[in-house]
Amino acid sequence: MPERDPRELGGHWRTAQRIAVHEPDADLAPWVERLWTASWDYAEPYRQKIVPLPQVHVSVIGEGAPRVVGPRSRHMVRELVGRSSVVGAAFRPGVFRALAGAPVSGLVDRELDAADVPGLAGGPPHDGDLAAWLRARLPSGGPSRAARQAGELVAAIAADPTIARVDRLAASAGLGMRTVQRLFHEHVGLGPKWVIRRHRLQEVVVRLEAGGRVDWADLAATLGYADQGHLSRDFADLFGEPPTWYARRYPADG
Repeated sequence: MPERDPRELGGHWRTAQRIAVHEPDADLAPWVERLWTASWDYAEPYRQKIVPLPQVHVSVIGEGAPRVVGPRSRHMVRELVGRSSVVGAAFRPGVFRALAGAPVSGLVDRELDAADVPGLAGGPPHDGDLAAWLRARLPSGGPSRAARQAGELVAAIAADPTIARVDRLAASAGLGMRTVQRLFHEHVGLGPKWVIRRHRLQEVVVRLEAGGRVDWADLAATLGYADQGHLSRDFADLFGEPPTWYARRYPADG
């Protein structure tokens, strides 16, 4: 493995970054899961690793134009340097189809100007008010029934650790496999198998954040992996490094 940047270890990144998450107002809540802000001050470039989630984000860095970041199938790295900030909105899984004007699968692993997205055309937010800018562009009447249904499937995966297969998800929702696959293609972007894997691996992150010793063999078995090696490879594919390396990002006492 390459030499680690000491600024990413033991929670030290928090000394150079400030991150805040806010609940959206009631009128935005059907569309936006959370609003967030981040600021940083790095004299030397810092490679920020961003883990994947089945969500579309709209963000504005500094005084720039709004950007749309589609769902990511694996981690991404963004270089931060100097002093700057970003405001963003994380859309609920399933709902961005109405703004994209096309299946969300076409946005996977893509980043583009918001002006190139049919439902988000227009200039930058006034005074950095991203919430007001989005409010003026969101369709009236709220997300469609299919969008809500897709979001409910993602929520079911997150809430129920026994859902480890797509057929189990379809059966729990009373839907056919093809219907589930179509809903994810159109409204989520990433497939249901990917979303199941991502949420099961989130349990690893939760254990690491809590601190203390992790019994990797036991955790692998709990998450349905044949052994620790399979878990480690799957985790590294999505998060960019093996779980034992990822653990070093957190303070030793949790």
